[in-house]
Amino acid sequence: MRKSEYALAASMMLALAGCAVQGPPASVAASAPANWHAPLPHNGNVADLAGWWQRQGDALLAELITDAQQVSPTIATARTRIVQSRADRVASGAALGPVLDATGSVVRTSQQSAQPGGTTSQAALQASWEIDVFGANRANRDAAQERYDSAQAGWHDARVSVAAEVANQYYSLRACRALQSVAEQDAASRSDSARLTQLSADAGFQAPANAALARASAAEGASRAIEQRAVCDVGVQALMALSAMPEDTLRARLAATPLVAPAPVAISNLPAQTLAQRPDIFSAEREVAAASFEVSGAKAQRYPRLSLAGSIGKGNIRAGGQSITGSTWSIGPLAVTLPIFDGGRRRAQVDAAVARYDEAVVKYRAGVRQAVREVEEALLNLQSTDARSSHAQTALEGYRLSFVATEERYKNGLASLIELEDARRTRLAAENTVVNLQRERSAAWVALYRAAGGGWNASQAAIAP
Repeated sequence: MRKSEYALAASMMLALAGCAVQGPPASVAASAPANWHAPLPHNGNVADLAGWWQRQGDALLAELITDAQQVSPTIATARTRIVQSRADRVASGAALGPVLDATGSVVRTSQQSAQPGGTTSQAALQASWEIDVFGANRANRDAAQERYDSAQAGWHDARVSVAAEVANQYYSLRACRALQSVAEQDAASRSDSARLTQLSADAGFQAPANAALARASAAEGASRAIEQRAVCDVGVQALMALSAMPEDTLRARLAATPLVAPAPVAISNLPAQTLAQRPDIFSAEREVAAASFEVSGAKAQRYPRLSLAGSIGKGNIRAGGQSITGSTWSIGPLAVTLPIFDGGRRRAQVDAAVARYDEAVVKYRAGVRQAVREVEEALLNLQSTDARSSHAQTALEGYRLSFVATEERYKNGLASLIELEDARRTRLAAENTVVNLQRERSAAWVALYRAAGGGWNASQAAIAP
């Protein structure tokens, strides 16, 4: 009879185990264009994105990025999130199995009676198990697993972000130094013109007003050079803070390292393939799945709970020179907890979980749209800078020749100082345009590297840092 009762109870538990509560879809669709609207760059390799910095041929840039990734608080936070997510996954997975504890005790008693005192010692193993009938614990375990995968992808995304930030700062500093060189050359040219004009004015060949104008122009050029030098010094401080490289070392390395233009980056023709390479999009997908499992777990909390306990032990009683040893064991109770009234707490928890799921879906879809925008913007900026480069270089060469010719005419008294200053300003603007265009192009390559996922792929989500 007892065997049949145990078999009936076991079959009931197995039947109920298939009654796990279902939540909303763990995977949702996000609209992405069928193809990119902007032209794709050429000569790049998607597979090389992971080692893109090493392929630049700029050892200083690669070293700065490595140093920055080691000291970045953003990456440290992402690493901590992985450890916490791993702990949550272990804890939620352990809730599916039984809990086994060992206990032991020794008691010495002395009685004021004819009965002698004695010592009682016992040891036991106690087990308890919450049978996950409606899948609450399984849902928590699955949600924790999704969050663990999300945390690992977040760590990769943090590394890509730090690399892009350092590269942008590095190329900006390089451009700043190029602008500083232009400003210093311009200041030297203005100073030379002011000197010649003053000599001419002292000899009576130039009006004093021209000498004053030349001095003003020289002062303006010197001021611009000082201002540009300060901007570059600020850039050095920013790069030093990111990488923790000593300032003296950084300045020496910058002076000794030639500038290398970023290598081309290629992306997949299909937007869906490119977006699948982004760790932030993968992380957002995992958050949707985790929120879905949390809805299932919250719903399962409104259903009955089934638990089973048991123990096995051994005890010894020593009294009056005699010793008695005995063993005990028990199975049960098999307990059922049925929620009846909680003031709406469990229902509110379900509503909150559903709201978090809806939020995760909205964030995921918004993330996909933002990713598409970032890729398109990077492609458009690359196309624009490429189309403008040749025109800017042609303009610079023409303005340089014009300035040199005007300067020669001015020295020979065939051009006015106003003509010279106009030619100088035009040439200076063209010089700055070329440098800024190079900086924009470098920033566009870095943006495309970032938008394409930085060489990450979904298989790396299972790789711990």
